[in-house]
Amino acid sequence: MTTKYEIGSVHTGKVTGIQPYGAFVALDEETQGLVHISEITHGFVKDVNEHLNINDEVQVKVLSIDEKSGKISLSIRATQEAPVEEKKEAPKKPKKRQATVKAETETPQGFNTLKDKLEEWIEQSKREEVKK
Repeated sequence: MTTKYEIGSVHTGKVTGIQPYGAFVALDEETQGLVHISEITHGFVKDVNEHLNINDEVQVKVLSIDEKSGKISLSIRATQEAPVEEKKEAPKKPKKRQATVKAETETPQGFNTLKDKLEEWIEQSKREEVKK
């Protein structure tokens, strides 16, 4: 059955069926294989029907042959040249803000180290004990 098809060979086939997971392609009267959705084209494919129609003639590359089950895995993507990716600019980093020095009379707000807070809590606790 699959003696005339070798892994890595490229053939012209006809789309005979479309499923959510891929498309079936007939290589000849007796042999057909599956092009998985991930092998249809470069990039993300949400819906196979947006890329293929039944009776479309497509170039496919044989990825694997399972002699026991008779299944052939095909790829359309492997017969196409990969698109050249445009260089994307690296995301710009936010500018660092310079810390402002507060006068000692102001009460500090925001992030404080545990050490600073601990000293503050101890002082606060001593004042509360004196009041009692």
